[in-house]
Amino acid sequence: MTSSITYTAELDMPREVVLFLAGLLRAERVRRRTRAGTRALGEFKQAVLIIRWLVDGARIARPAADNAISHATCDRYVEEGVTVLKAPAPTLQEALTAAKAAGYTHLHLDGTLIETDRCRALGPNGADLWWSGKHKQHGGNIQVLSSPGGDPLWTSEVRPGREHDLTCARLHGLLDPLAKAAEDGLITLADLGYVDAGMGFRLPYKRSRGGTLTDDQIQYNKVHGALRALAERANAQLKMRFKALRNVSKCPWKIGGIVAAALVLFHREQAHKQLSPSVNAGC
Repeated sequence: MTSSITYTAELDMPREVVLFLAGLLRAERVRRRTRAGTRALGEFKQAVLIIRWLVDGARIARPAADNAISHATCDRYVEEGVTVLKAPAPTLQEALTAAKAAGYTHLHLDGTLIETDRCRALGPNGADLWWSGKHKQHGGNIQVLSSPGGDPLWTSEVRPGREHDLTCARLHGLLDPLAKAAEDGLITLADLGYVDAGMGFRLPYKRSRGGTLTDDQIQYNKVHGALRALAERANAQLKMRFKALRNVSKCPWKIGGIVAAALVLFHREQAHKQLSPSVNAGC
């Protein structure tokens, strides 16, 4: 006869952030007029479950068993959490306004692939819709706008992994707002995946076939590459902090909302870390 072993674990997230999510869940239950005592978990426990899923990348079956709820109920609780979290995510215009207010000289734009293990789906021309030829992996393309230091400011909705970064940027309506921001002195650094994006972008020089770059162009590319390396930091911060973003087993079209939910938690956690030193100093 086998027996299970229970143990105590610690959630790697400030309590204030969990309470923030619990407040959003409470407001949603009030909006839906959910009757007291009709839910298996209270708002706080549900918030812990959702953050655990995002941070640890735990499969639905594990938190479901730990909370003595069904797989379907646990999945529905996670969906509710993603819905309420993504609602306050910054819009592109809000992110640009905040960047200007912070005095940033430039921004980074980069696409990242959020892997998915869903089965292949055929696109309009018969190609595998979610297969990324660049990454050799199924996934969804997310555009990430980040600060000069590599902190994510805004994330897009998802596009199929087969689409190129420039195509995704166009479909998300990024080119005109970023061009307007450049006119106000806020340029966007990007890689060669955004060739022909417009005057608002600063790209490295591309060596033509059989050609060479001048010394000035080589030096420019070195500086550009050093600055743009921090764009990868923004993507890494989200994926390393929220392991659920390393591979999403849900419908690929839900990836954008999950990333936006993670972004909101990231911003709340960073705000708490900035506040903590001053709070501790006053104690």
